[in-house]
Amino acid sequence: MSTVSIIEVKTAGQLKQFVRFPMDLYKNNPYYVPSFINDEINIWNANENPALQYSEAKQFLAYKNDKIVGRIAVLINHKEERELGIKKVRFGWIDFIDDAEVSKALIQKAVDYAKEKNIDKIEGPMGFTNLDKAGMLIKGFDQLATMIGIYNNEYYPRHLENLGLTKEKEWVEFEIIFPETLPDKIHKFNQLISEKYKLKVLKFKTKEEIIQYVDPMFDLLDETYKHLSTYTPISDEQRKTYKEKYFKLIDKDFIVCIADEHNNLISFAITMPSYSKALQKSGGKLLPFGWWHFLQAGKKNDRANFYLIGIHPDYQRRGVTSIIFKEIWDIFRKKGVKYLETNPELEENKSIQLLWQDYNPVNHKRRRTYSMELN
Repeated sequence: MSTVSIIEVKTAGQLKQFVRFPMDLYKNNPYYVPSFINDEINIWNANENPALQYSEAKQFLAYKNDKIVGRIAVLINHKEERELGIKKVRFGWIDFIDDAEVSKALIQKAVDYAKEKNIDKIEGPMGFTNLDKAGMLIKGFDQLATMIGIYNNEYYPRHLENLGLTKEKEWVEFEIIFPETLPDKIHKFNQLISEKYKLKVLKFKTKEEIIQYVDPMFDLLDETYKHLSTYTPISDEQRKTYKEKYFKLIDKDFIVCIADEHNNLISFAITMPSYSKALQKSGGKLLPFGWWHFLQAGKKNDRANFYLIGIHPDYQRRGVTSIIFKEIWDIFRKKGVKYLETNPELEENKSIQLLWQDYNPVNHKRRRTYSMELN
C-alpha cells in the first residue's frame, strides 16, 4: 500500500513547487484562477511580507509514489494572541488530491505543529491577517474564482469534516446584475442625505491625488470592522506593503470616496475590473505577455469585483451606502460593466450586506473556515 510522506519546504525550488502545485492540480478546471507566482513566493519572504515580523510559519509538501499530491502551510500570528488573546495555529494554502490518506496527513501536520507549540486549536484555511484570503469554498464550485478568493474542489470540505473539523466562521459572496436605470427616488434620496450631512463625493483627476486618502482608508477599515471579534488593526508595515503591492493595480475611476464638510473621509469603496480571465490567460505571470491580458481586461470588461469598503460608524445606517451604490452605478454605466461580484463578507456582518439589499443580490458563493479543538 502506498503511503504519504510529508516534507518541510526548505529550498527555493521546493517553495516554487509549493506555489505551483494548485496550478497543476487545477490545470483543466475552467473556474480556477491562479495567483501571481512571484507574489505567492514573496509571501514567505520576511523582507516582503510584514506579517512575518510578528508571525511564524512553515510550509509542507505531501508526496505519494514520488509525486507531489498536496500542500499545507501552518502559522501562528503572535499579534493576534497579544491583542485579542486568541491562541491558535492557522493553516492555509491547503490543496490535495481526492485521497483521504493525503488530507489526513496534511491536517495531522497542523495538529502536530499545534501540539509542539502547546496550542490546543487549529483553524483554516486562512492567511496571516484579515486582509489575506480565507475560507474554503463550500458553494460556488461552478463559478469563476476571483483574485481575492480561494478556489477549491468540491471534495475538500468533505475531507475536513470526515477528519473531525467543524465550522468556525462563514462568509457569503453575492453577484449583482446592475440595472439599466436607477429610480428617480434614489437620486432624490441621495441628494437629501448629502445635504443633510453635508457630504460630498471626491473626484480624482489622477491616481496620485488618491495617495493622501490611502491612510484614512485604512483608518476607516479599522473603524468599520473593529467590532468583529476576530479583527486585528492593520499595522503600519502592512499599510506600506499593501500600498506598494496593490496601488499599481487600482484604477482611479473605480474608487468612490465620500468626505464631510471638513474634507474628512467618512466612507470609501474600491471596485476593480475583473482580472480573473486575464490571470487564467497569463498563467500567473505578468511577463512576457501577461501584462497585455491585464491591460485589455482594464479597458474592456463587463464584470467587476468589489474589494474593500469602509464606512465610519457615525455614518452607518444613515443612507451613505445608497450614495456609494449610486456612484458605483455611474462608474459602471460609463465603463460598460454589467455584473458586480462582492468580496467575501462574514455572514453576520449585516451592515455591509445592506449595501446590496435593494438590488436583487444572488448569494452564489459561500466559504468557511474549519477548526478543531485538540484538548
